[in-house]
Amino acid sequence: MRAERCEWAGSDPLMIEYHDKEWGSPQHDDRVLFEFLVLEGAQAGLSWATILRKRDNYRRAFSEFDPARVARFNRRSVARLLGDAGIVRNRLKVESAISNARCYLSIQEEFGSFDSYLWAFVGGTPIAHRYHRLADLPAQTEVSEALSKDLRGRGFRFVGPTICYAFMQAVGMVNDHVIDCFRYEELT
Repeated sequence: MRAERCEWAGSDPLMIEYHDKEWGSPQHDDRVLFEFLVLEGAQAGLSWATILRKRDNYRRAFSEFDPARVARFNRRSVARLLGDAGIVRNRLKVESAISNARCYLSIQEEFGSFDSYLWAFVGGTPIAHRYHRLADLPAQTEVSEALSKDLRGRGFRFVGPTICYAFMQAVGMVNDHVIDCFRYEELT
């Protein structure tokens, strides 16, 4: 018999698949990390299910999340993206994804990879919390505040502490599956 699943996954097959296969799995691929950074910024004020439904469109629109290609986007690219109904057409979010790509490349150059930079915030090992209920999960932590402050200091936008914490959860820097969820043990 399969154990419980985090209640936030609900009954939407897309959310269940995301929960069961991705959320909380430690990511070390720089392209995947950039993808999640862009998607978490796009999600601000919206549901994650909305972003997941648009994910393939984002991959197409943002050159498979290749930060070097996205960093070269220009005003014409912004106009094209703002006309793309397959993504969230918010000018600030679109422009921040492009400027964040440039900042991302600077971090890669300085640290050798975004992965090296990012995972240093948790000492290279995921933080395993032991929450019993979804209501127990924080919206941000001291680590997400530190990451947010450092990213903003490097010129990133749409990287507040709450967005950074959601990003950290998504890429497995923290294991916030509730302890009764089958994924909690898989990832601990």
